[in-house]
Amino acid sequence: IFLLFQNWLCFAPIASETARYFKISTDQVNWLSMVYLIVGVPFGFGTTWLLDTLGIKVALILSSWLNMAGCMVQFFSVALFIPKDNWKFPVLMIGQTLSALAQPLVLFCPTKLAALWFPEQQRATANMISSMANPLGILFANILSPLLVTRQSSFATLLGVYSVPAVIACLFASVGIRTKVPPTPPSLGAFNSTSEPFLTGMRMLLKNKAYLILMTMFGGGIGIFTAFSALLQQILCVKGYSDSFAGLCGALFIVCGIPAAFFLGLYVDRTKNFVESTKINFCLTALASIAFALVSHLRGQFYALPIVCSLFGLFGFSIYPVSMELGVECSYPVGEATSAGFIFISGQLQGALFIALFRALAQPVKTDGLFSTCEVEPGKVLDWTVSTFVMAGICTLAACCFVIFFHTEYKRMNAEENDKNINGDKPETG
Repeated sequence: IFLLFQNWLCFAPIASETARYFKISTDQVNWLSMVYLIVGVPFGFGTTWLLDTLGIKVALILSSWLNMAGCMVQFFSVALFIPKDNWKFPVLMIGQTLSALAQPLVLFCPTKLAALWFPEQQRATANMISSMANPLGILFANILSPLLVTRQSSFATLLGVYSVPAVIACLFASVGIRTKVPPTPPSLGAFNSTSEPFLTGMRMLLKNKAYLILMTMFGGGIGIFTAFSALLQQILCVKGYSDSFAGLCGALFIVCGIPAAFFLGLYVDRTKNFVESTKINFCLTALASIAFALVSHLRGQFYALPIVCSLFGLFGFSIYPVSMELGVECSYPVGEATSAGFIFISGQLQGALFIALFRALAQPVKTDGLFSTCEVEPGKVLDWTVSTFVMAGICTLAACCFVIFFHTEYKRMNAEENDKNINGDKPETG
């Protein structure tokens, strides 16, 4: 899964260089990331049906082939046989769109994978390991893109490097994935997995108050993190920070979040404190977003900014897999892919809206070039101070609403406990 997540954000850490090379504006560069969010909304509905009906095997193989095709088209956009410069960006966007079609197919898999392949005491940890594939891909993009693009001719190298994992992932998926479920169910929940029909499940979700609150608030959190990852370089460069430094902050954002998610997953597997852990970390994430808004508009914060970005990722990413498991618990017996899918669709839609909103709130400022490192048009850059404070406000509002209004019972765990009391500890395999 990790190998499918390295190219959707590969242009965001080098937005200025991308704009110069393809002779486009930074708004058009942002569309290279936003196309993933926009495509993910309508295609996500089909993905939830496909996963709950045809299974993980079909979804991962189809995703790997779509992603590889997208990477190949992206590479062709910088090939010498493209006759005109104004054709390069449309070809690149076609490649991005193909890869964007692949993303929901893997984004929706972790919850289904954890439910069908792992026992109940390992589900949150399994969800965490597979869910962290997405931020790991973002981590590599933040590190590799600024390192690879040192001059205009480096874009062929950049897209060639990102094509290699796509080919490897396609090979692994096509040859290595043999079945959609294990031969023996690892838990009573997996044995009794009901997966309500898509339309029935959707109606059940729309009537589930706890799930709707989780979908809206946690989806907003996903949207904030998506916008943060896509716009970080543009936010920092106007204050004089280099692409490499912005890439470092983006990398720390993820590096600190992954181990936090791992340990929180282990803790929740042992204690089953899904709600308490999510609420506490959501509040800490809101505080970190406020700290970033305060620090990011200052110059010369070469220690404070990495620390704040590290804390933002530490608290935010840690609740990612736990919240996905919580979505299954509060929506059972709706299929795992459907419950996870609607949360991601909410996150994709809100992420696209947030990127557009923050871009609209950014203020044009004049600069003499002494500080800014991101001028595409001489003398003109965008100040993102208002946008970062609005981002912090949205994150804080979502955290407050989630803490106050979200309450649920653990429906799947209760059902499994009832089955154990009736049938014993081991599922009948037939």
